[in-house]
Amino acid sequence: MRPKTPTLTEQELEIMKIVWSRDVSTVRDVYEALLERRKIAYTTVMTMMKILEQKKYLLKTQEDRTYIYRPAKPKNQVIKGMVREFVNRVFNGSAEPLLLHLMEDQRLTKKELEEITRMIRRKEA
Repeated sequence: MRPKTPTLTEQELEIMKIVWSRDVSTVRDVYEALLERRKIAYTTVMTMMKILEQKKYLLKTQEDRTYIYRPAKPKNQVIKGMVREFVNRVFNGSAEPLLLHLMEDQRLTKKELEEITRMIRRKEA
């Protein structure tokens, strides 16, 4: 069994999305991107990125006097793990109730439903 990876908080995921989109980032890069959306302290971003490094979501290298951060895992792998953990925690490991909720919620567009149908057919083949 694989060791459990700590789940990302909402703010950690927001930082990871920025780092994934840039491939490499400094604390300043992430801080400035977050400032465009909301007020946040530079030291908060720095602390959160250190935590993400400790959680093994970020890799850190030093160039001159600056730390450069890179994603330790691809975005799709992290999101897949978060979805799996959610399904396990909320639906006792069964994805069927999640899909039913999505279908009943009526937020799926016709195009999204068609794509899901195509994916199911491909999986059955």
